[in-house]
Amino acid sequence: MRLGLLICIGLLAGCQAALAPLPDWQSPQGRDASNLGQIEDLRSGRTLTATELVERLSAVDQVLVGEQHDNPDHHALELWLLRALASQRKQGSVLMEMLTSGQQQAVDQAQAASGEGQPIADLPKALGWQDGWDWSMYGPIVRYALAQPAPVLAANLNRDEMMQIYRKQPQLSGSASSSAAVREPLLEQIRESHCGLLPDSQLPAMLAVQQQRDRRMAVGLQQADKPAILLAGAFHARRDLGVPVHLRDLGDTATSAVLIFSEVGKAVSAEQADYVWYTAAVEDKDYCAEMRKR
Repeated sequence: MRLGLLICIGLLAGCQAALAPLPDWQSPQGRDASNLGQIEDLRSGRTLTATELVERLSAVDQVLVGEQHDNPDHHALELWLLRALASQRKQGSVLMEMLTSGQQQAVDQAQAASGEGQPIADLPKALGWQDGWDWSMYGPIVRYALAQPAPVLAANLNRDEMMQIYRKQPQLSGSASSSAAVREPLLEQIRESHCGLLPDSQLPAMLAVQQQRDRRMAVGLQQADKPAILLAGAFHARRDLGVPVHLRDLGDTATSAVLIFSEVGKAVSAEQADYVWYTAAVEDKDYCAEMRKR
């Protein structure tokens, strides 16, 4: 029995040693924060090591990762996490908010070419990559994911679908996603993210698009081969407002965990996620001033 225990400990140590070093911080702010790099289990309040986090995430069917789109550290950690999870168990599928349903065929073709050892010279062009997503940040993640056997799946609506929803808002099924506790904070987030410049008459249509995007991601996650991981913006990943709410309405029974990458100084609660990983912060930018100019 003692020999068996020693073998198990040795195997565990081998798995831990297999994890690559964490990437260096790229963002300039928050480097002196006391909680920089801290990983917190929001249920217990316990601080975890990166290895402990990977072990926990490896044990669930669905991992939802919330990012801040313009923070390079979040993308570097996502790539690290994809590799770390792959070293612990076979990945079933990778879903990305940054890819729309209209791009899925191109994604499939690119992944098939990668599997046959035929790299594509201009991958962004081949994928129809949208300019709104900074390829310098997302490119390494996409290239890595396409080179793996697990399918890369588009999790987002395409523009035509969004415009159709905007013009005629469909009714959402399920009591959780249609509750005031979900809709009102989302409306406020939409108002704030557009710097208060949207007329109130447009807010219901914008909310419908937001929630139908979440519903599409939830359906995609539910149908994807497990274990599955979704990479999306933090609001989409949030337990209290985003995709998990729709998974509940869909009656999803798979085990899941929500990890949010958050810049130091931006607290995350246990209602919003299971785990938070605090990162360096990008420079403050007045996006509202730019929107007002436009």
